[in-house]
Amino acid sequence: MAYWLVKSEPFKYSWDQFVKDKQTFWDGVRNYGARNNLKAMKKGDEVFFYHSNEGVEIVGIAKVVKEHYQDPTTDETAWVVVDLKPVKKLKKSVTLAQIKADKKLADMDLVRLGRLSVQSVKSEEWETVLKLAGEK
Repeated sequence: MAYWLVKSEPFKYSWDQFVKDKQTFWDGVRNYGARNNLKAMKKGDEVFFYHSNEGVEIVGIAKVVKEHYQDPTTDETAWVVVDLKPVKKLKKSVTLAQIKADKKLADMDLVRLGRLSVQSVKSEEWETVLKLAGEK
């Protein structure tokens, strides 16, 4: 299993809306690096849900329930989506400031590639974030 992080601005699509919807396709990705990460996601992979711009924190965990397919919001074949469903809200959100302050997370894509909307997360980083969230 692999781990990932997806970003959403809460005013566009929040964790609470995601939970209400019970499942969604992750659309609107128009960056080739982020698109390649969507293509690499496999069913069952776990995903951090990150509120960007407002909140700037990891708030929950989602799961990939369907692997990449054509983005239905565009006719351009270059762009894909995956289906995600919420798994759980974190006990405590983990802020970007907390992540940047933790030496174990210095190489995390969230720190190094801040603007990338779909990122990979190493298993050690996943575990560290879960500890910061009070989940371990």
